[in-house]
Amino acid sequence: MWLIRLVVLIALAASSPPWTTPQAWGAAAGTVVVAQGVDPTTLDPMNHQESPATVVANNLFDGLIERDPDLNLVPLLAESYRSVSPTTWEFKLRRGIRFHNGEPFDAESVKFSLERLIDPRFKLRGASAFTPLTHVEIVDPFTVRVHSKAGWPLLPSVLTIGPAAMLPPKYYREKEMPYLQKNPVGSGPFKFVRWVKDDRIELEANEQYWRSAPRIKRLIFKPIPDDAVRVAALQNGEVDVAVNIPPHLADIIANHPKLFLSTAPSTRTVQLIYYTHQYDLQHKLVGPYAGPTADRRVRLAMNYALDVDQLIRTVLDGKGVRLALMLTPKHVGFEPAIKPIKQDLTRSKQLLTEAGFPSGVDMVLNTPQGRFTRDREVAEAVAGQLTKAGIRTTVRMHEYVSYMNTMAYLHKAGPVYLGSWGSGGTYDAEGVYDPLFRSGKISTNYYNADVDGMNDEAKQSMDPKRRLELFHRINHIVIDDAAAMPLYQQIDLYGVNRRLVWKARGDERIKGYDMAIR
Repeated sequence: MWLIRLVVLIALAASSPPWTTPQAWGAAAGTVVVAQGVDPTTLDPMNHQESPATVVANNLFDGLIERDPDLNLVPLLAESYRSVSPTTWEFKLRRGIRFHNGEPFDAESVKFSLERLIDPRFKLRGASAFTPLTHVEIVDPFTVRVHSKAGWPLLPSVLTIGPAAMLPPKYYREKEMPYLQKNPVGSGPFKFVRWVKDDRIELEANEQYWRSAPRIKRLIFKPIPDDAVRVAALQNGEVDVAVNIPPHLADIIANHPKLFLSTAPSTRTVQLIYYTHQYDLQHKLVGPYAGPTADRRVRLAMNYALDVDQLIRTVLDGKGVRLALMLTPKHVGFEPAIKPIKQDLTRSKQLLTEAGFPSGVDMVLNTPQGRFTRDREVAEAVAGQLTKAGIRTTVRMHEYVSYMNTMAYLHKAGPVYLGSWGSGGTYDAEGVYDPLFRSGKISTNYYNADVDGMNDEAKQSMDPKRRLELFHRINHIVIDDAAAMPLYQQIDLYGVNRRLVWKARGDERIKGYDMAIR
């Protein structure tokens, strides 16, 4: 066994990336290098729905509320907050805080930031979670009231997600959108230095940060899509933290004398998501999808064709938790009584025949590469199982940024894609079902009028029992209508250099402010 591991280590070391230098980035005094699987599509915190972009933004920007390491809600730029009516939340703001460009943080900053997010002129991709918002009222220079169309029980949780970043009004008013996408200014613990596309994003410590200066001086994010190259960079000392460690290499990292493995059960779930309906570029419903996945029987046939337990054992080395829903036990709305679909090839064949495909059907499975743990291998294993069941599946791998900008955000990733979803940090079924299955959203490729109505009611109901009832009804519709095929809950695996003090979080955030060098 040790000989096999030695061969693997040598092979990984030999696959060092082309940007390797004699002086490893991570070895520089006070510098921490983080290897993500992909580059962000933008550095505008409001113009995406992506965890990799949020990870970077969390180091540059502060919001009104955040989650602590135990994932509890705590005030950040807000000093306190309260609900003053079903449609109004009041926030008292901290004083004496300045953005990186010197602008003061105050009530005007909050009003500008949240109202920019929902401004229809900008069509910002992160706006979908904020559709209840109507306006922000300035009560005094350090007090605001956030008004909504109806009840908004989830607002405090929603304010922890990336798009809820607070922005300096003057800077973001004066600069054009293309410039802002690449030149962020926030009030967070790190300042932006430069972005070399597809190579690195460099940040430097904000020595005047209101909570005290960070303990590290520089924070660098590098996109390394290939698992082997990312692990080799970690072993060579070129990076200090590597995300998405392949499960079959986890023991090697854990037993390495200069590295350790940090793990956390993620709220990210992985699933097949079907195109049942087509939307245009303005996210308006066009009609049923022009392909086989428009037929519920085909979607169900695909679901019954899969042996997910085998996939978890063989591809993920057991490091995944089988799910019946696109929700984990941490989500409000989770139902433990619902059990996962079991493989039934006879039923799958019968459904295909009923749908008019007695000889099988051709299918394309789209997936990004480097976005989540072993995404390529999972897609290939899924395609293999589908093909054996008569659903002849071709996998199309895509570079992540191009995939998001030219396919996913434009409703062009059909007929089915391998997707992961982390609920945006809300830990609530609304954070899954609203963006993915409510019509008119940037990530929706499904339509069901009942689901729309229940999503809308749950979003505004201040009654926790009623919300739970609605989510349970949506659970059953998503399963019965085969809107998706839930696969598993991801176990996040990070490789970390032992010179670094840092611990993985369940919300996938990688915060330089929490890091220290031994």
